[in-house]
Amino acid sequence: MRKIMNEGSGAPIVRVAALGKQITTGDSELTILRDISFEVSAGEAVAIVGVSGSGKSTLLGLLAGLDEPTAGSVEIDGCDLFALDEDGRAALRGRMLGFVFQSFQLLPEFTALENVMLPLELAGDAGARAAASALLERVGLGNRLDHYPKQLSGGEQQRVAIARAFVTRPVLLLADEPTGNLDAATGRTIIDLMFELNRERRTTLLLVTHDESLSQRCGRVLRLADGMLQNSEA
Repeated sequence: MRKIMNEGSGAPIVRVAALGKQITTGDSELTILRDISFEVSAGEAVAIVGVSGSGKSTLLGLLAGLDEPTAGSVEIDGCDLFALDEDGRAALRGRMLGFVFQSFQLLPEFTALENVMLPLELAGDAGARAAASALLERVGLGNRLDHYPKQLSGGEQQRVAIARAFVTRPVLLLADEPTGNLDAATGRTIIDLMFELNRERRTTLLLVTHDESLSQRCGRVLRLADGMLQNSEA
C-alpha cells in the first residue's frame, strides 16, 4: 500500500493543547481523555488509533466541536473552537470541516444527489446541484443520483457520504472508522477513494481507526491508551 506522506508546512491547521475530558458517573469522575496535546499541519494525513474505550471517538468529537472539554483548547486554522458559542462552532464546521462516519449518516428521505447537495445548499451555494453531480460522478455514482440510501449498497452509501464530505472543499476531514460497516474488499476500495480525493483536494485528514494496516497508510500515527496520548509514530 502507498503511504500518504506528510506534506504539512507553515502554521498548523489543528492545534490541541492540554485537552481533557471527564464525565460524572454517580458519585465519581471518570476521566476519558487526559492532557492531550498535538499539532497537525496542512496536508497531513494522521491516524488516531487505540483499543475500544481508549478515547478515540471522544477526541474526534472534541476536535469537531460536537462536545466540550473539561480542560484545554482546540484551535482549527487559528480559531479557538471553544471561545465560540454553539452557533459559532456550527458555522465553523460548515465552513471548514468534512465528516465521514462508520454509519454513513445519510438522510433516508433524500436521494444521493440531495444528500450531497445539502451542505452546499445550507451555505447558500447556487451551484450546489452541479457540484454535487460532478462529485458523485467522480466517486463512481453518476448513474445513481436519484437513488435513495435504502436502494444503495453499503459501499455505495459510503461513497455518497465521502462525496458529501468533500463537496464543500473542507480544510479538514474527520473520518471515524469509515470502513467499520463494510466488508474487507469494499473497505479497501472506499479507503483508496478517500485518500485519492484527499490528495486531489489537498485536504488535511484525521482518521480514527482500530485497523493498524489502515493507520500505516497515513503519514503519522497518534496512539491513545487509557485516555492518554503515547508517542506519535512517523
